Amino acid sequence: MPSETTAHVLEFPGGYTRSVGPVIGRFLTELRSGRVVGVRTAAGRVLVPPTEYDPDTGDAVTDEFVEVGPAGTVESWSWVPNPRATHPLDRPFAWALIRMDGADTALLHALDLGEEGPEPPRRLRAGLRVRPRFRAERVGSVRDIECFEPEVTMYVAPTRLEYRLHPGRALDRFLEGMSEGRILGHRCEVCDKVLVPMKGLCPMDGVPTTEEVEVADTGTVTTFAVNNIPDPRAPEVPFVSAYILLDGADVAMLALVSGIPADQVRLGMRVRAAWKPREEWGRSIGNIRWFEPTGEPDVPFDAIKDYT
Repeated sequence: MPSETTAHVLEFPGGYTRSVGPVIGRFLTELRSGRVVGVRTAAGRVLVPPTEYDPDTGDAVTDEFVEVGPAGTVESWSWVPNPRATHPLDRPFAWALIRMDGADTALLHALDLGEEGPEPPRRLRAGLRVRPRFRAERVGSVRDIECFEPEVTMYVAPTRLEYRLHPGRALDRFLEGMSEGRILGHRCEVCDKVLVPMKGLCPMDGVPTTEEVEVADTGTVTTFAVNNIPDPRAPEVPFVSAYILLDGADVAMLALVSGIPADQVRLGMRVRAAWKPREEWGRSIGNIRWFEPTGEPDVPFDAIKDYT
């Protein structure tokens, strides 16, 4: 017959009470006041959290207490995607070893990054600068620090600028062409280069340009950048902005590239304009949402090296 098992509970009614001593007691008293202190060893190291003995030598520490922080640096971390009821936070967080400024040892505590997903955020890394978030009501416990949180390193300010632009004859003609689904450029009579968008002036020779040339809506990526900052024009983040040399043009035009993962965009890739529906067209280069791969073979680098 299998033996029976019974449940047992070990409990200290009223809580387990112990004397904290002068070193830990000072540490907890300062926490109650919203400060973090460490203790100095005979060798000059500052221990946080403080201990009564030097962990390296076993000698008693000095009676010199040192206020540290409040900022610190993450040395290592472990992500908790599914917090338990007994954890300090009810959303995903990290346990982190944090070396506070002025300390020589690290303090283990919860780190709140304000994330809701199961995967650790990209900004969570060794070297991340953090600060403690103290509770409003403190009792003299390490839990008086509710958690640590990253220092503010960026601020998003809503920005909007409204202005009116008088296009001039050349740009006006270019925008008229865009409203018809045509991409127009000017040919310079000196260097014979086709400039898109048309500007009415050749930037190389400084002469007026008037000869119109319609170019194709296909082209070649000559250089590009992967962007990780959201843009309302882009389909997703990360997205690619690229200089595209349209077929028939001699100057590359800046545009977005989509329809392919950002890490697969490459120099020499052939692309075609993805136009918005005809009913959404206006006098704007925005009639082209972005450029997408055509599936044609890439153009050799030597053929575009002068445009990169």
